[in-house]
Amino acid sequence: MDMSRRIQDLIEPSVDDLGFDIVRVQMSGKEVMLMQVMVERKDGQGLTVDDCASVSRAISTLLEVDDPIKGAYTLEVSSPGLDRPLVRIKDFERFLGFQAKIEINRPLDGRRRFKGELLGVKDDIVRILVDGVEVGLPHPDIHRAKLLMTDDLIAAAQES
Repeated sequence: MDMSRRIQDLIEPSVDDLGFDIVRVQMSGKEVMLMQVMVERKDGQGLTVDDCASVSRAISTLLEVDDPIKGAYTLEVSSPGLDRPLVRIKDFERFLGFQAKIEINRPLDGRRRFKGELLGVKDDIVRILVDGVEVGLPHPDIHRAKLLMTDDLIAAAQES
């Protein structure tokens, strides 16, 4: 199990109890690790600085006890933002109809990068409309995905 997954499994119950969903845990850096934890409120409201501080305190306490990271690290708790990463199956379902950019681990018909409208998910296959053609991308093969900043996305964010 990779470090990001291990940490997510460790902190998820506490973050959940505080009323937040984890969008992504990402580790980077060599000498001093950076642990980025993106969260969003379960009630759909925007994330505040106080929310981030609350989640950060809870995570720090858990990491002090379990100590999964050897050496120094910096913890950053943030909102996923408008052009958010798409990680979980429910992210791809939630943003049905919006534009996304997806990169997969291994080529599909000679391509690894796809940009288009999200059409949903069926049987662990993320469907996206690329240049008028529906393409199915296996969720486990998705390396990186994010929403694209469009007028429709901005308008939807202002409505909520």
